Amino acid sequence: MRTAPATALTAGAELPPLEIPVTRTLIVAGAIASRDYQDVHHDAESARRKGSPDVFMNILTTNGLVGRYITDHFGPTAVLRRVAIRLGAPNYPGDTMVLTGRIETVDGDTATVSVVGANALGRHVTGTVTVTVPARAPREAGS
Repeated sequence: MRTAPATALTAGAELPPLEIPVTRTLIVAGAIASRDYQDVHHDAESARRKGSPDVFMNILTTNGLVGRYITDHFGPTAVLRRVAIRLGAPNYPGDTMVLTGRIETVDGDTATVSVVGANALGRHVTGTVTVTVPARAPREAGS
């Protein structure tokens, strides 16, 4: 996990990229965990009948991965205030999605981060995340 102190909230700062292998297991597990039982997220034959070459990731899984990207970077005290995403190219099994981010604005301990997740087909997700990173409490003497 990457952890940045609250003082690292600097407009214009780039977050390190995060590569996420897009596996069939990730796609199916994400759909089931988010109670999205649409067959295009777990049944390859159904997906093909509906015009897709394979199963593809649902928006709720993508939303969770974007949130993970932000909290992995800013640490366990980070609080997601707002996540606004838009899907583009599908995430299919066997691909890799690379998440990148840039801090756009900072207001005290709250930042707005633009996020892009791209795969071999193009941009899978674009959006913004508002995150609060509370200042760390000073350690008590003796601890």
